Amino acid sequence: MSYQAPIEEMGFLLKHVFNVEQTLGQIDSFSDFDLELYSAVLEEAAKFSENVLFPINRNGDEVGCTFNNGFVTTPNGFKQAYKEYCEGGWQGTSGDPEYGGQGLPKTLHVLIEEMTFSANTSFCLYPSLTNGAYHAIRAHATDTIKATYLPPMLEGRWAGTMGLTEPHAGSDLGIIKTKAAKNENDTYSINGTKIFITGGEHDLSENIIHLVLAKLPDAPAGPKGISLFLVPKLKVKQDGSLGEANGVSCGSIEHKMGIKASATCVMNFDNAEGYLIGSENRGLNAMFTMMNLERLSIGIQGIGLSEMSYQLSRSYALERKQGKSESANLASIIEHADVRRMLLEQRCYTESARALAVFMGNQIDLQYHHSDETTRENAANLMSLLTPVAKAFFTDKGFDACNHGLQVLGGHGYIREWGLEQLVRDAKIAQIYEGTNGIQAQDLLVRKVCLDKQGIINLLYELIKEEIAKPTLIDEASLLQQQMIASLEIHESTSLWLIENFAERSYELQGGAVDYLHATGYLVYGWMWLKMLNSLESDLSPEFVARKKLAAVYFNQQILTNINQLCNKVKQGYKEVMSADNSLI
Repeated sequence: MSYQAPIEEMGFLLKHVFNVEQTLGQIDSFSDFDLELYSAVLEEAAKFSENVLFPINRNGDEVGCTFNNGFVTTPNGFKQAYKEYCEGGWQGTSGDPEYGGQGLPKTLHVLIEEMTFSANTSFCLYPSLTNGAYHAIRAHATDTIKATYLPPMLEGRWAGTMGLTEPHAGSDLGIIKTKAAKNENDTYSINGTKIFITGGEHDLSENIIHLVLAKLPDAPAGPKGISLFLVPKLKVKQDGSLGEANGVSCGSIEHKMGIKASATCVMNFDNAEGYLIGSENRGLNAMFTMMNLERLSIGIQGIGLSEMSYQLSRSYALERKQGKSESANLASIIEHADVRRMLLEQRCYTESARALAVFMGNQIDLQYHHSDETTRENAANLMSLLTPVAKAFFTDKGFDACNHGLQVLGGHGYIREWGLEQLVRDAKIAQIYEGTNGIQAQDLLVRKVCLDKQGIINLLYELIKEEIAKPTLIDEASLLQQQMIASLEIHESTSLWLIENFAERSYELQGGAVDYLHATGYLVYGWMWLKMLNSLESDLSPEFVARKKLAAVYFNQQILTNINQLCNKVKQGYKEVMSADNSLI
């Protein structure tokens, strides 16, 4: 079994659902691009993912990274694949042409990244972190630093990381201990230890650029006293060439449940020379530029793995003979109701998440490139609202999809032969890193809804209402419209209830944050399914249309109905649970 990129599905989203040639064509940065170019890029990305990345995925998991005397070696094939990745220009796909990037829209890049995650999740994490570091540097660094560091990063010659977590400080960054002291030449000396650093050390690139959170002397306590520093593994001379080793070393790598070919490092900074990015004590503001993009990227990891799970489990279900069909002949297990349930559930999660990822990529393009200020502001607000949903719900449902895929194979799924057990292991981490999904849920409920003074969630509600109001001649769309009206009503009422009760019950009501995020996830997935049904046009193949309609029916009947139960759970509250003594928990 091999990976086959879902090019037809992706083309449907770009051409029919989001009409990117028109929406992006209005933006100067993308006015020279057309659908033919986007399709050609996707085709090439598919070939690279299918023919270069997928064949080395299994060995990467079995061999993993090795650590010896401070140096990390990636598994066989990774270095050559990375070289081909860079030579193909994939690292700079959505990078600024001013620094050597191709300037393609994020709308397209999310689909390229999905294919890479599907084919080889461990590999994808290396360029993904570089991409996030690039955006933080581009948004907040000086022109000199940008001119020096961004071109080789977009080429892939230099990689990037983010250094947040410390042994005693996970999500509570306000208590980090890494220190920074200003030198006479406008550089800073960085001292401290960071853990769980993806790609902190490896043999793929010439240099590794670490973005490190640290505290200056006399900095304010807590998160307001954090600054961000660029710390290269090898020092960079004024002419851009590489110099001597910096005070950066890898102390060890972690032995993990999954993503074994991705080096997860303990990084030590011993009087390492660094450069301030952004303003002093405003490091989190700069780092969140990277973190929010990485959260969408990690959400896409969930999509990529669920797509791979669906392909593997569907292939097995078509071949595996067991039980009797209605005609009393030996049946393929795909004819069994429970197997169909698990396959359709995977499809529903994957296809609606992919559509939402494209929508969010489109919002990023609008936010950073559109000429109209109101359009940019609305896009930024929608991204702020949807980022925790995408990161948490894509990965929760992606993990569920991989478990469904393993279950379809039964005992064969539990052993290594078919590769499903690796998908489950690789999917689990996505629910944990870049801020656990529970923290994403708290962010949505507390900051993005209950404490938001702008009523940003109403932007989302208005978009959903617009889609519901569109006339349709498709029966499946009409039925989904009816269900969406009811689902939207209960979600709106739950949001209002939370806002009204939050001041007095804030700590307790956070117990329902995950349920509220999941209800929101199902709601936006329903919105995406309605958009897809409303975009089924005559030039699509009958089989494609029929498959879409069947999945939409399943989503409407079996999945969207979860919203009612989840919202009712949120309104039950957690008063008794939160007031109980710790010994009773």
